[in-house]
Amino acid sequence: MHSVSEENYIKAIHHLQQGDDLVSTNEIAARMNTRASSVTDMLKKLADKNLAEYIPYKGSRLTQMGTDCATSIIRKHRLWEVFLVEKLNFSWDEVHEVAEQLEHIQSRKLIDELDKHLGYPRKDPHGDPIPDKDGNYEKTQQAPLSIVDVGTHVAITGVVDTSKEFLNYLDKHNIQLGTQLKVLDKEDFDGSVTVETPHKTLQLSRQIADNLFIKEQP
Repeated sequence: MHSVSEENYIKAIHHLQQGDDLVSTNEIAARMNTRASSVTDMLKKLADKNLAEYIPYKGSRLTQMGTDCATSIIRKHRLWEVFLVEKLNFSWDEVHEVAEQLEHIQSRKLIDELDKHLGYPRKDPHGDPIPDKDGNYEKTQQAPLSIVDVGTHVAITGVVDTSKEFLNYLDKHNIQLGTQLKVLDKEDFDGSVTVETPHKTLQLSRQIADNLFIKEQP
């Protein structure tokens, strides 16, 4: 059994790690909002438990055991988000912080039964894939709205930014998973994208367009 703090570090490294590349101590410190010295202490603990490889002055990467642990945490987090939205009527901007607490529950039977109770969902309320009990999950290439050509019809399939502020912005403009858009214009100067929604015409900044995953529609 791992501590909550250890699991949070494992998840942070998993998020930052690209392939087998090392993640620097400073990157982890920024992600965890803590001091580099505290990160070093934790990386040594994770290395002692064979959850991460730590190379002084270079960085760290997860071992297979650490990757499996990170995948389990992500699975629990995303299943709890589905449960909160579908069964307790939370909105998609309310679930992340609650799921951050629930993801540390250790009972595998509880999580497997939760998965069954929910009908084995494949994606969470933000469009992210949910690993199954063996750690497998659907890997799909998702494109951001910002790269789509003018005239293209798309549907929103996911979001990168799951902050309350960003999701509230989308709610304000009636943009949700599955919302159909047509790209009307793109500004070369600032990368903003003008779209037609089912309700109105809307100009989205490049930052917003980068944070919306889409699938092209016929």
